[in-house]
Amino acid sequence: MALWFGARRHPEWRVLGLALTGGAVAGFGQAPFGFWLLTLAALAGLIALAAREMPSAHRAWIGFAAGFGYALVTMNWIVEPFFVEAEVYAWMAPFALVLMCAGMGVFWGLALWLGGMSRAGRGSRAFGVAIGLAASDALRSYVFTGFPWVLLGHIWIDTPLAQAAALIGPIGLSLLTVLLAALPALFRARPVSGGGAAAALLAASGALWLQGQSALDAPLPESTDPAVIRIVQPNAAQHLKWQPDYAREFFYRHLDLTAAPPEAGKRPDLVIWPETAVPFLLDDSPRGLEVIAEAAGGVPVALGIQRAEGARFFNSLAVIAPDGTVSALYDKTHLVPFGEYIPFGDALSGVGISAFAAQAGNGYSSGSGEALLDLGPLGRVVPLICYEAVFPQDIRAIAARGDWLLQITNDAWFGDGAGPEQHLVQARFRAIEQGLPLMRSANTGISAAVDPRGRVTASLGMGAQGVIDVPLPVALPKTTYARLGDWPVIGLIVAILVFNSLFYSSLVDRRRFRH
Repeated sequence: MALWFGARRHPEWRVLGLALTGGAVAGFGQAPFGFWLLTLAALAGLIALAAREMPSAHRAWIGFAAGFGYALVTMNWIVEPFFVEAEVYAWMAPFALVLMCAGMGVFWGLALWLGGMSRAGRGSRAFGVAIGLAASDALRSYVFTGFPWVLLGHIWIDTPLAQAAALIGPIGLSLLTVLLAALPALFRARPVSGGGAAAALLAASGALWLQGQSALDAPLPESTDPAVIRIVQPNAAQHLKWQPDYAREFFYRHLDLTAAPPEAGKRPDLVIWPETAVPFLLDDSPRGLEVIAEAAGGVPVALGIQRAEGARFFNSLAVIAPDGTVSALYDKTHLVPFGEYIPFGDALSGVGISAFAAQAGNGYSSGSGEALLDLGPLGRVVPLICYEAVFPQDIRAIAARGDWLLQITNDAWFGDGAGPEQHLVQARFRAIEQGLPLMRSANTGISAAVDPRGRVTASLGMGAQGVIDVPLPVALPKTTYARLGDWPVIGLIVAILVFNSLFYSSLVDRRRFRH
């Protein structure tokens, strides 16, 4: 070990390179790749590496390198917004990528440092490192307004195991993932007890897999006369979206798609447009709302629109009634830091610093809180504007349960690669966790209808222009996760970390002292 670690402040560069590569390989389990076996194998190697005897600081550096590599593969789409106005912002792109990767590295470094504190041997350290990675996902989901993107548990989206999210949520799936990855190291360190733990964990995972497959095979409840939802995807390129001539053209494109004949013979009961779909503020153009209502031909339209209250601007979802009035309104509550608002933005606006996505003012103000929109015969809907679909805790914050989820988004900011694919994965997990169907309208894609098992039943891919007419599925009964949320799993993670790093190590030390 001296050859690898010696008395340096950090491991040798080849060790850090190995960790960086392992983290990068682990990223290929996420969308758009979906190679979850690669994630398990890479995490198994990382856990074995970090379980070796070494100073805690070295373990933290290994975690930092692995987290950096993981973000480099999964989050490289973060540079795309800087190229929408490349002549102004492109120079910032490399810095944004490095900062994003470094941020992930800090979380993973903390995970390995905290999880590897046990003095009870390699097996205990391997177990602790695995639990630390799960704790990292939990911490990242909540601190600094939260960023639960590409959690380790998200790799299971296209497998029956994803259905376990209805029971244990995404953090619970992350915990299961890292425990599976730790099995080789545990078995190697403790063949007898490790073999028993492996058998128990594999049996539990197999049971969840079979239960998930059974849920996917079971028929969904049906409505005798389901509402038909029209999802509009205009494919308005972001770099052209707000230019006056193109803004007019894109607005008329929305109208034409709204007025198009029904695909299946039955007229839609609701039309959905994407986030920030129109080139005017809500209160500035009553005639614009009337034109939208006329195109819909007596059908309400739910659309993304910006609105103002004095000096404050909001990213909103409005429902336009057949008479052109606003029948329901929701202001986005969970805003994207630096994208939709700048921390201390009121002070910084005086020197011209503004958020990317806001087209009015220097950034958006947060709405008054999560809420349900009552759409009458269409039921009560949970409105989610773009980034809000990333946060299961926000949906649970609503006192009453909705009948379905409605997401409007503009993923044109993030190119046509991993970013929009990963965003759709997030939305699908919200459907599974809540047992609710989801209708999703995205400006340039991916628009989709998702059933309450998280399956995409109809979609429009990236760069497509058109509509989807789909019947609205019936909700499933309220799930365990919808009732309990993340806290049972987070409590379990904390308890295991404390036991493994403090009490278990103390027990082993006392046994060694007696002998």
